[in-house]
Amino acid sequence: MALAIVHSARERTAAEAALSDDIAAMLRADPSPPRAAAAAQFEKAGLPTKRLEAWHYTDLRGALRVLAPQAPEPDADAIAKARALLAGAPKIGAVRYVSVDGVFVAALSEGARGAEPTLVAAPAKPHDDDPIAAVMAGLAPGRWEAPLGDGSALVEIVHVTTKPATLSVMRLGLTAPAGGRVRLLERFLGAQSGAQRFVAAKIAVGEGGEFGHVVSIEDEASLHVETQRPTLAKGASYSGFALVPGGALVRRQIFARLAGEGGKIALGGLSLIDGKRHADTTLEVVHASPGGQSREFYKHIVADEGVGVYQGKVIVDPHAQKTDGAMKSQAVLLSPAAQMMNKPELEIFADDVVCGHGATVAALDAEQIFYLQARGIKRADAEAMVLEAFGAEAILRGAEESLREPLLSAMRAWLAKRGKGGAP
Repeated sequence: MALAIVHSARERTAAEAALSDDIAAMLRADPSPPRAAAAAQFEKAGLPTKRLEAWHYTDLRGALRVLAPQAPEPDADAIAKARALLAGAPKIGAVRYVSVDGVFVAALSEGARGAEPTLVAAPAKPHDDDPIAAVMAGLAPGRWEAPLGDGSALVEIVHVTTKPATLSVMRLGLTAPAGGRVRLLERFLGAQSGAQRFVAAKIAVGEGGEFGHVVSIEDEASLHVETQRPTLAKGASYSGFALVPGGALVRRQIFARLAGEGGKIALGGLSLIDGKRHADTTLEVVHASPGGQSREFYKHIVADEGVGVYQGKVIVDPHAQKTDGAMKSQAVLLSPAAQMMNKPELEIFADDVVCGHGATVAALDAEQIFYLQARGIKRADAEAMVLEAFGAEAILRGAEESLREPLLSAMRAWLAKRGKGGAP
């Protein structure tokens, strides 16, 4: 009866109706309490709209009018397409795992020595703070646990999309054990316009552990919604960086919790936004124990009619004394129609803390451009030089040394295509 009342009060979109049907089908196949709770939560709330504060600048319900059909299990043709695409993307890590349309394929892995990601039948519990969690808990068949080694080797996870206009859903479980170290690169390749993707990662960093995590969104998916939930134990550290040069509508949301005393987290990213693309980074960092440190440093280059969004919230619990937090967002707008929404926030309930935040939005510095032009450099090249210096700061600060050059090269390629009038 309650569900009927909700539906009468809120007319569902075609995408919401399709999601409800898909979640109901998964629930019939796996009638677990977490999946049932996810189904009930989605029936009640649906997709997020700008009426929700955390989604004020990204109206997902309005943007996702039609849901693509879920991608089938990868067949021989899909694996062959993925192999051809990977041939043009040289392996960066010592170990490479490859997922094809949301499923890991052992035949495409390199350097794993028999240790492959495994699917664990573990339905996720929906989270009240995240409406997307109901979608993930309702649709994902389980959680992929990926072995990440002992830190001596960089592990690369490549997510390949081969089917046009399909939906892929994946939940990951990523762990750095107590006292251990993890170095991980995630890349998203192959998706074209019409492809839709939901990805979620539960990240656990054990006591004294270290986790370095870089994400690169390099394809042109129509929708990319990514959720990360890092939880840090005592003395643990997590470093997360994202390069976003692709995707029509990208939403990256991070819910981090410094659960143990003395935890350290550093989050950063560079978004390169052109055309009518929309890139949203929304994060919440909760200091739940004393002596924690958090740093957030994000940069955005927005051209044409692109829209950039940065929402960062740091919460300091009452007993999280001696917290040290700093947050900064900087954006350059390259056209009168470009938009940047900045919303940094602090919620501090302790009295012995050092926390601050700042945000800037500006056009290119005319004096810098003039200085370079006065020395014989063409205006387009001068702009590219200034923008490269602006973006490089985020990469050099946020990514480990072995990954800096590939990320810088990707940024330069985006700038070069933009300078030639192309669509990166």
